[in-house]
Amino acid sequence: MTDVQTLRTRWQDTLLAVRGPVPGPDPLPYADHLLARWAEPHRKYHTTAHLTQVLDHVDTLAAHAADPDLVRLAVWFHDAVYRPDRSENEERSAALAERALPEAGVADAATAEVARLVRLTVTHDPAGGDTNGEVLCDADLAILAAGPKEYAAYAAQVREEYGFVPDEAFREGRAAVLRQLLGLPCLFRTPHGAAEWEPRARQNLTTELELLPR
Repeated sequence: MTDVQTLRTRWQDTLLAVRGPVPGPDPLPYADHLLARWAEPHRKYHTTAHLTQVLDHVDTLAAHAADPDLVRLAVWFHDAVYRPDRSENEERSAALAERALPEAGVADAATAEVARLVRLTVTHDPAGGDTNGEVLCDADLAILAAGPKEYAAYAAQVREEYGFVPDEAFREGRAAVLRQLLGLPCLFRTPHGAAEWEPRARQNLTTELELLPR
């Protein structure tokens, strides 16, 4: 079970670190608003458990990032707006960050970087040398390298989120996603991701594609 109080503390610590000595409003109402979004009933995979896992993966990769605290803020916002039947989730999530963070006392440049990172999760394709982007994208995709049981649970949760899609259409769409991922030169850009996650992720994706009902 996800520890909501721990998440609230993690948000507070990150926001205060980014805000620095500049005074600002209480961070916790912002955490509560975001956590309410992450707990929406239509979410099955993109939940507070996913939020926690991605934050944990950022902690693992933090030494690679130019500013890991900005990456952590981007994690909080990257799926803050999530409707599986819509295509503009990342843009709306970035816009939410652009509204909320200045109000919370975050400087304009830091807000712009968080919003840029959120928008990057549309493609998960950071430019070379974009270490913040590399950390965020690797952390978000790390589920692909999970153990067999956890990966199977992830795949089932994704199917549940898209329960409104008929089986044949979902199968075709999911197969296209899996093939697109497998066709990438690399799934992970950080040294840790490339060494520790890439081989298992490719095996998981290949296995899921092979097991999709025909």
